[in-house]
Amino acid sequence: MVAALARMQAAPAAPVALLPDLNSHLRPSDSTPWTILFVLTLITLLPAILMCMTPLVRLMVVFHFLRQALGTQTAPSNPTLLGLGLMMTWFLMTPVLAQVDQQAVEPFRAGQISGWDAIDRGAQPVKRYLLRYAREKDLALFVSAGQLPQPNRPDDLPMRVVLPAYILSELKAGFAIGAVLFLPFLLIDLVTAAITTSIGMFQLPPVVVSTPLKILLFVMVDGWNLLAGSLLKSF
Repeated sequence: MVAALARMQAAPAAPVALLPDLNSHLRPSDSTPWTILFVLTLITLLPAILMCMTPLVRLMVVFHFLRQALGTQTAPSNPTLLGLGLMMTWFLMTPVLAQVDQQAVEPFRAGQISGWDAIDRGAQPVKRYLLRYAREKDLALFVSAGQLPQPNRPDDLPMRVVLPAYILSELKAGFAIGAVLFLPFLLIDLVTAAITTSIGMFQLPPVVVSTPLKILLFVMVDGWNLLAGSLLKSF
């Protein structure tokens, strides 16, 4: 009887021994706050990353020039233009995303490679895409500014050189397309201003007459289709 009571009193000691092990699993490690900080920072920088590594830079610059040329300050609205730019960006970047998924994401899911290897493999298709549209002049600028040795081939350049060079190249391409797009509408403004001035309509701003004419011309030639086709062919 005494032995049975002794065993019953000793029985609760077993769960107590498990408490330190359970606490070690539940207690967050020292790297958890840094992981949360890294993820939140990455989410904050996601729009900038999207602008830097996709055709969205060129598309938004051209759309801005088009709206200024038409003289419609708020039509189409910014969300509409951004949505169109995002859909066209998704269309253009689909082959690159497919390569990233094939070379990096699928092997990582299968457990064949580590996370860092997946990042390195996934960056290669993106780098090749960026180098395809980055000008040599812009690449040489950042190689010289960073005092880097001349690479044997463009693929040897680091991303900190390729990314800013790509952005400069896309800005130049966007401004070049926007300038060409601006010229016909500028001609309509000049002709309208000359006509209204010659007939003595000094009290009527020329923009009141030229804006409907520009919108009508843009609609008659199916301008959105022509613009989207030209932008897609430029990539």
